[in-house]
Amino acid sequence: MRGRRRGAPGHDKDFSFVSPVVKYLLFMFNFLFWVISLVMVSIGVYARMIKHAEAAFACLSVDPAIMLMVVGVLMFILTFCGCVGSLRENICLLQTFCICLTVIFLLQLTAGILGFIFSDKARNKVTEVINNSIVHYRDDIDLQNLIDFGQKEFGCCGGVTYTDWSQNMYFNCTKDNPSRERCSVPFSCCIISKDKVVNTMCGQSMQEYEYVEAGNNIYTNGCIDKLVNWIHSNLFLLGGIALGLSIPQLVGILLSQILINQIKDQIELQNYNLRHHSDPWS
Repeated sequence: MRGRRRGAPGHDKDFSFVSPVVKYLLFMFNFLFWVISLVMVSIGVYARMIKHAEAAFACLSVDPAIMLMVVGVLMFILTFCGCVGSLRENICLLQTFCICLTVIFLLQLTAGILGFIFSDKARNKVTEVINNSIVHYRDDIDLQNLIDFGQKEFGCCGGVTYTDWSQNMYFNCTKDNPSRERCSVPFSCCIISKDKVVNTMCGQSMQEYEYVEAGNNIYTNGCIDKLVNWIHSNLFLLGGIALGLSIPQLVGILLSQILINQIKDQIELQNYNLRHHSDPWS
């Protein structure tokens, strides 16, 4: 069967096993993500040069700007291999692209499985990040807005409970704290009713109140439990997002592997024709 497949098109000099559809589809796929990688690197460089928020993001294990630049550069190199490899029909570049994409997909899959298995350790890490964010709450306006958004969206206050805000130097509840916000919580912890006039000082001295009494004015439950409950109730949504992120990778792996096989078949066909044209009796 293979000999007949090669023999039949051998008489047509214009015949090629390489499909233009697969070739240029893979190129456009890589070109799109190549442009996205440039945008990611640009945003990362801008954030790093203009923001200068090293102290604000000390609560995070990795600076988001650095992470964005690293991911963008790796993505740029990978998609460049895919673009050039598909246009030039270069097996070496296409194999590099395919192998790297497969490794990245397997690493993501492994990370998801390990995160599910070691969920307790993941929870402890999230708790550590949230507590550090509370400490640095006033250090940067963007970090402050992010925390406020999370507390308003989830209806929570602090990491485990509202008294976690005592970890912040401004909200610290010790007697020798001279801050005007001593024993208070941010406004984003307040329960806002549409029927009442908004009181921007509703979080004042709330840490001095007992749990039930404070609950009349502010959210007393921590954000960690709220976040965990949200994840449990939105597993299908998160699964859909994970699937959506993995589909482009699987498409890239599939297209590159198809093109590699087509290029190999084309090389075999050319070698076959070359041998028979140079030696018609073989």
